[in-house]
Amino acid sequence: MDKIDYAAIEEHVRGILKALGDDPDREGLRETPARVAKMYGEVFEGMNYTNREIAEMFDKSFETGYTENDIVIVRDIEVFSYCEHHLALMYDMKVTVAYIPKGRVLGLSKIARIADMAAKRLQLQERIGSDIAEIMQLASGSDDVAVFIEASHSCMTARGIKKSSAQTATVTLRGRFESDASLQNRLFLQVNTK
Repeated sequence: MDKIDYAAIEEHVRGILKALGDDPDREGLRETPARVAKMYGEVFEGMNYTNREIAEMFDKSFETGYTENDIVIVRDIEVFSYCEHHLALMYDMKVTVAYIPKGRVLGLSKIARIADMAAKRLQLQERIGSDIAEIMQLASGSDDVAVFIEASHSCMTARGIKKSSAQTATVTLRGRFESDASLQNRLFLQVNTK
């Protein structure tokens, strides 16, 4: 169910254009409020769903012969998001998800879809990692999940301090990845080997 109010977005975008001193009725801007509303529907799609609902959408799994110490890692999932503080783009974002299957493995595309949907919200990078970890736990049935994210933030690269090469890295560990140092070492070795 789409919870996004497209008419309200259009109305407010018109107001922003006026507040910026421009004429929302001029040729180049006439359709901008509708375009922005449509774009917001796409880029904020994840706001329509809870983490549990996303997990249920993407929980397709398959039986496996994996043992309790085998790790599945999907690297460099490209996503983007918008910072909730400035509505600024978080870009060049790469997500790596690792988990230890519990008798079944998720379809690999489902992991990428989970990362994408978690990012399609007004977010903080740290929360994206936590959301992906929670959704992965729900979808896979495994408590053992790790999420690594690297991204550039336009609220830091294009405004304010304007440090264009600054990258932010976050690590979210759950289950045994959080408590087992030898498992952490194995994971970090795999993630950092390309």
